[in-house]
Amino acid sequence: MSEISKGILTNLGLFFGNKRYRSLFFLAIICIVAIGDFLHSGLVRRTFVFYSDIVGNLVVEERMLHRSADKETDIRRYLDETLLGPASPNLAVLFPLETRLNSFMLRNGVVYVDLSEAAALPFPPGRDVFRSLHTLNDGIRRNFPYVSDVRLFIGGNAVFCEEFSKIYAKPADNS
Repeated sequence: MSEISKGILTNLGLFFGNKRYRSLFFLAIICIVAIGDFLHSGLVRRTFVFYSDIVGNLVVEERMLHRSADKETDIRRYLDETLLGPASPNLAVLFPLETRLNSFMLRNGVVYVDLSEAAALPFPPGRDVFRSLHTLNDGIRRNFPYVSDVRLFIGGNAVFCEEFSKIYAKPADNS
């Protein structure tokens, strides 16, 4: 063997002979594998807000959704998951189960969402449709910071445009 290979093997033997260095090396390998797996999986964390069946309190669910190269596809996946409802059985859905996404579009930072007519029905009875639409609007804005405005439609008719424009015209009070 050449002198270079003997020197390398001797130094590796000294390095791995020390328990602290060996542990640090294996920890670094595990971190590299974990980061590679995370980047390869293509998942992104999204938050969903639903309401408790009993008390009506806000409950936040986190889900990992597949990320795509297209912003429209990401928002469409978020909307589909929202319409499916909560994962927890003690939470209420925002819209009746018959509610479908008729159309969706993202143009110049503005999201246009057209829901089926079933979204206009309070579900369960006594539930406020405005609150459900406001929760959906907030969820889109929270999860997708590049969205500047959300326009909601039910059956092709704009809903609560003036109310939402007043709400979101005020800057957030973060003091």
